[in-house]
Amino acid sequence: MEEIKPIEQLSKKERHALRWQEKETKRESVTKIQRTKRVVAWTTGTALVSLLIGGLIWYIATRPPTPESEIVSRNGLHWHTDLAIYVKGTKLDIPANIGIGAVHQPIHTHDEKDVIHLEFQGQVRKTDIALGQFFKNWDKDMRSFGANMEMTVNGKENIEFENYIMKDKDKIELHYE
Repeated sequence: MEEIKPIEQLSKKERHALRWQEKETKRESVTKIQRTKRVVAWTTGTALVSLLIGGLIWYIATRPPTPESEIVSRNGLHWHTDLAIYVKGTKLDIPANIGIGAVHQPIHTHDEKDVIHLEFQGQVRKTDIALGQFFKNWDKDMRSFGANMEMTVNGKENIEFENYIMKDKDKIELHYE
């Protein structure tokens, strides 16, 4: 067996070789750690993506189908509904660009006064075009404008309020005391 000499007794060449070997050992150790971290990161990422995709497939496969009676259109729609809000006899202006921003909502307003745009692609359910959905997009409570709310649709009294399913060319008026 080779006898281990104290570092002071090593020649300059031997000390250099020893330092080089220590650095090489350290580099190999760091490389192993980095490789292990990369494998763990890829494995974790792959597992998360697989879980997300699997969860989405499971959700789509297990959600109950929409009953035919709840479907308004399978191919989208582009309707316009007029809405007028009166508080103690004074007409309120409905702001432009409700529902338009970073996420463009299918129910929104543009610049024209009192016109609600319903612009949907794909399947449209009754709940998608309920009047209450417009107020959610506006971030307002439909009942917050005053007391004794009354609603007319195309000149006829209607008590469905938030649940009213808007139709193309409807004229909706809300009156508050």
